[in-house]
Amino acid sequence: MRHFILSLMPPDYSKHGPEIDHLIVGEHWMIAVLFIFWVAFIIFALVRFRGGKGRTANYAGLRSRWPAYAIVAVFVVEIVELVGFSVPAWAHWAHPLPPGGEKPLEVRVIGEQFAWNVHYPGPDGIFGRTKVELVSTDNPLGLDPTDPHAQDDITTINELHLEVNRPALIHITSKDVIHSFKLPVMRAEQDAIPGQDIPIHFTPVRASTDKDTWEIACAQLCGLGHYRMRGMLIVDTKQGLQDWLSQQTPAVQTF
Repeated sequence: MRHFILSLMPPDYSKHGPEIDHLIVGEHWMIAVLFIFWVAFIIFALVRFRGGKGRTANYAGLRSRWPAYAIVAVFVVEIVELVGFSVPAWAHWAHPLPPGGEKPLEVRVIGEQFAWNVHYPGPDGIFGRTKVELVSTDNPLGLDPTDPHAQDDITTINELHLEVNRPALIHITSKDVIHSFKLPVMRAEQDAIPGQDIPIHFTPVRASTDKDTWEIACAQLCGLGHYRMRGMLIVDTKQGLQDWLSQQTPAVQTF
């Protein structure tokens, strides 16, 4: 059943993905057992308490304790699933990257109706200052051209480049309404909320090829144009990412 469930899901190209997939498969097994149990119980009830001649309603109902035992068993399994698997998996993914490891590739992703703005800090590794009053069609992130750290910053729309086997630290936010940044092949999803900077992290374990098309989806209904809020994820080699970044024009030179 595990292979069948995984065959229905998008491929997994992230380091933490197997842990997420294991949790999903376990949930499906539990739901399958509950489904069989409840269907069997309904069939039993329909047969056992069907109407007919000589039958009268029994308001006392079942006198056995096994339904109560079954409910307690389901409750215990749910607690084990939540405390033993779900919460540890969430905590590992939601908490910041531990110090001392490889320096992550840090990127900002800002949602708007109906696009994903991607912001790279440039060679200096520091994000340039942004101001709301500077936001325009040519400057969708409101980068301050007078800030020295903004001079080398790079921005793209609906195109996110990451490095294979290197942790990615992505800061998620929104300019207008609530969006949901979702990378199915990375088993990553986070709501983009106006006014909040929410970091997520994961490590891609497979580089893209010319035949790969990995989608950046919006998993939150965000308006009439929600259907076209799609981006593209490209995972490069280390040299490939450096080559791509070197070919980009700094954002402040475009406005």
